[in-house]
Amino acid sequence: MANSAQAAKRARQAEKSRIKNVAQRSDMRTAVKKVLAAIEAGDKEAANVAFRSAQSKLDGMSRKGIIAKNKAARSKSRINARIKAMA
Repeated sequence: MANSAQAAKRARQAEKSRIKNVAQRSDMRTAVKKVLAAIEAGDKEAANVAFRSAQSKLDGMSRKGIIAKNKAARSKSRINARIKAMA
């Protein structure tokens, strides 16, 4: 338990940001899964549309520091390689 007002406030702030980060991370994972589902279905057009959305979410997450910059780059690269391999 926090022993000072400052520590209590930081605990409240940390919990708020944790909840927000969890929601954003879940949204990002859902976007990536939509791309992968389109790839599995063999629908290249849908995969490209979903990839643009997922790419935006990955970039936003890395900009905010929720995921590492290289993780976002690696994910985008791997997904894009799978889309290109469809043709």
